[in-house]
Amino acid sequence: MIVVATDDFELYHDVVGELRDRDVRFTTIESGTDPPPGTQVIIRTPADTVSLPPDAESVVVAGSEARRAVESAVSILRGGDDGRTIVGVDPGSNPGIAILVGDEVISAFQVPLSEAVETIKSELTDIDDPDPIVRIGDGARLQGAQLVNDLEDVVVEIVDEAGTTPYLGAGARGMGDVLAAINIARRSGEITETRTLEPTAGEIQRIKDRSRQMAPENRTIDAELARRVAVGELTLGEALSVHRGDE
Repeated sequence: MIVVATDDFELYHDVVGELRDRDVRFTTIESGTDPPPGTQVIIRTPADTVSLPPDAESVVVAGSEARRAVESAVSILRGGDDGRTIVGVDPGSNPGIAILVGDEVISAFQVPLSEAVETIKSELTDIDDPDPIVRIGDGARLQGAQLVNDLEDVVVEIVDEAGTTPYLGAGARGMGDVLAAINIARRSGEITETRTLEPTAGEIQRIKDRSRQMAPENRTIDAELARRVAVGELTLGEALSVHRGDE
């Protein structure tokens, strides 16, 4: 059981709200009060005084870090990631997605970016876990940002994906993104709620270059269409169709 033991009213309010949102069993006590039997994790500030029972752990937190404190407490309660549902995502135009419970891979997908969020939500709906986490690689910035911004009511971490794609031997072609997603799921990252979607000039130019290579008539889409492709409003094929219609 988690015990909230603080006289900091703002922290108390925020932590209790986070715990209730996750449907996690907890109780509260005043600073200086002995925690009840069954206490496994205590959330407090540096100013709070509390006796730590044997085998219990303490999460010390500042008032502005309630969500991170609850994440740490729940992770301790579950013994780290053991038994927790974790979704790993290797972002891109066709992201690799892997769903793990503990260390066991229970399902994997590779779908168009436009279907990724719905795929993740559908899988999490079918799993009885009140506190799943989605870990997204940091390699494809724009596609990853779109996923972060579209995933609501779930904790999202951005993970350093360097080295997550393994060597692919004979017969394994096409599996790289899914295998990378599995490795991403097994790495902790930084909790992220929103990311900027505005593409850089270089990203826009790369999309324009790809449009010229893709178009049979060697045409290049304009910067505004390229920006819409970058933020996920259009596919490159759709942008080329719009461009043809403009002429």
